[in-house]
Amino acid sequence: EFLKKEFSEENVLFWLACEEFKKTQGKKQMQEKAKEIYMTFLSSKASSQVNVEGQSRLSETILETPHPLMFQKLQDQIFSLMKYDSYSRFLKSDIFLNLKKCEEQEENPPEAQTAAKRASRIYNT
Repeated sequence: EFLKKEFSEENVLFWLACEEFKKTQGKKQMQEKAKEIYMTFLSSKASSQVNVEGQSRLSETILETPHPLMFQKLQDQIFSLMKYDSYSRFLKSDIFLNLKKCEEQEENPPEAQTAAKRASRIYNT
């Protein structure tokens, strides 16, 4: 949700697609998935183009002989971008701070403390 608000959801989608691609078996399936990743995230006409260094972009010719780690360098770039840019902003975001607050309240609910105080008063009198 945070990346959607930041208009960079494509980064995590690309990373996940690369992880899934590494598990792909068979040349034909790898070719199809590699082309899908290329057309979705790397092509100049990509619908969800990721921001990777220009010299790292793959040409369509490499799609003919795919291998499980063919996107690794690009995936590493996107991971670094998310780790050092998006994640640090996420930790300061309202989304994260609200989730953290809710989690802390669940760990120490005020009503439980109140019930404990009431119980101690009842049994100590």
